[in-house]
Amino acid sequence: MAADLTASEGTLRRFLHGLPGVDPVGLEARAATLGTRSIKTTAKAYAIDLAISMIDLTTLEGADTPGKVRALCGKALNPDPTDRETPRTAAVCVYPDMVATAVEAMRGSEVKVASVATAFPAGRAALPVKLADTKDAVAAGAHEIDMVIDRGAFLAGRYLEVFEEIKAVKAVCGNARLKVIFETGELSTYDNIRRASWIGMLAGADFIKTSTGKVAVNATPANTLLMLEAVRDFRELTGIQVGVKPAGGIRTTKDALKFLVLVNETVGEDWLDNHWFRFGASSLLNDLLMQRQKLSTGRYSGPDYVTVD
Repeated sequence: MAADLTASEGTLRRFLHGLPGVDPVGLEARAATLGTRSIKTTAKAYAIDLAISMIDLTTLEGADTPGKVRALCGKALNPDPTDRETPRTAAVCVYPDMVATAVEAMRGSEVKVASVATAFPAGRAALPVKLADTKDAVAAGAHEIDMVIDRGAFLAGRYLEVFEEIKAVKAVCGNARLKVIFETGELSTYDNIRRASWIGMLAGADFIKTSTGKVAVNATPANTLLMLEAVRDFRELTGIQVGVKPAGGIRTTKDALKFLVLVNETVGEDWLDNHWFRFGASSLLNDLLMQRQKLSTGRYSGPDYVTVD
């Protein structure tokens, strides 16, 4: 299928612009309505643990140090030292030069090490540089690669160029799973988000991801709902399942549970697993831990209950 749709720029453009147009009002209304669904106590406890298990615990700062990364890994492995039943996070996400440190800290565990690549977050580099960035992260032991698309090329209508770049990065990932970041806040329209989703999936993305967390507008219920609809439609058409990762701006348990409702109501239980759905977050885990303890003990913890990242 991908070969037929991507045979030329014109063929790919006709397909992408032939996708059903997005009704912004309808999309946002449905996302808002689903966000009002309440989750009762027993289900809430399950949902909090599920959300913890779906987190890509992230540090992507210029001031990152090996010590900070090791501390982050320790938190991913043991989020609540007072309760050993607390789930581990799905992964930690770091810059390529910190992958080896994270891999060593995670050795022997099931927690994955993800690395951003391809000149994150702007993506403004030549393809050989982006491929070298990816190869370095994979060689250091990264289990997952989070790449950014060239938004400039996409917005200029060079869709085939974006497709070929994703395909090239996928080819050098080896066994590492590829998450493709669209930076939805820079794509201007919901129609563009839908088109970018299809380009990513056709090019072999294992996950499609909303954002870098480095711009003003990151993951929202509406743009995540749209991407969930895209992966649902893609599986119906091709039989291939693709994951979704909202990232940036998801800070509270209430936020996370809204996104889980979106997943359940849009794509169903097949995606309610950290192999297919992730949260890109740095501060969300703390709030989930606080709410988890509240359900367990009936009271909120003091400010020193969780570590400050």
